[in-house]
Amino acid sequence: MTSALLISTYNWPEALSLILKSVAGQVVSPDVVLIADDGSDNATKAVIEDFKQRSTLQIRHIWHPDKGFRKSSILNQAIAACAVDYIIQIDGDCLLHPNFVEDHLRAAKQGVFLAGSRINIKDTFRDALFATQQIQYPLGFHGLRNKTRRIYWPFLGRFYRPKNNFSKQFRGCNTSFWRDDFIRINGYNEAFEGWGREDSDLAYRLLHLGCSLQRLKHRGLLYHIPHQTLAKDRLAHNDALEQKTITEKIVRATKGLDQYAVKATGDTSNTI
Repeated sequence: MTSALLISTYNWPEALSLILKSVAGQVVSPDVVLIADDGSDNATKAVIEDFKQRSTLQIRHIWHPDKGFRKSSILNQAIAACAVDYIIQIDGDCLLHPNFVEDHLRAAKQGVFLAGSRINIKDTFRDALFATQQIQYPLGFHGLRNKTRRIYWPFLGRFYRPKNNFSKQFRGCNTSFWRDDFIRINGYNEAFEGWGREDSDLAYRLLHLGCSLQRLKHRGLLYHIPHQTLAKDRLAHNDALEQKTITEKIVRATKGLDQYAVKATGDTSNTI
């Protein structure tokens, strides 16, 4: 099984640099690191190029011009261009536990997509985080919230079973899925522009396809860096789109992945 770690980012090179440091520290590495860039400037490109020079990982930077929040579009473009079996997706404000990739790959099952937990770093530790470049957090570390979520105990996590209903704990910042299932639902719905609901809409359509959702508890941990809240001026519109998906049990996005030339699994040609 080949895998990709998909990281969405936008104009926060300091955070991306820390994330890539946590990627370099993974016990099990993905076959490719995809950086889906929603229109960042050259500072982000410089961070990626520097990491490429220092890493043996295969890293691909997929970028489109900044025309507002178009996360769904850039994620579709990244997945279309990478011919792997399995996608592990995070946001550009999340640091990885050393076993993050390994945990997702070990839990992967056909017909199932995964949702892990997000552990919040305290606002009061934010400045120190960037000053110290600390990316690993022992159990007693004082700079984290969510005391029970931070417990890394994979054995206990194996008792959680897949379910056929949506979980309000689902977060697009910590999820993984089979690329073939993503293709069947035509990827992210690009009618979602502006912050909110593109990830939960994806989860609902995977469930409508017939997939099950499994929570990753006490494994697949990541740590969310605090930041200013993004503008939510499109949230009412996006809420209505998601409700339509739920009510009509929509599976395929109308405006989605099929706009792009989708590489077949196993295609090793370099299109990026």
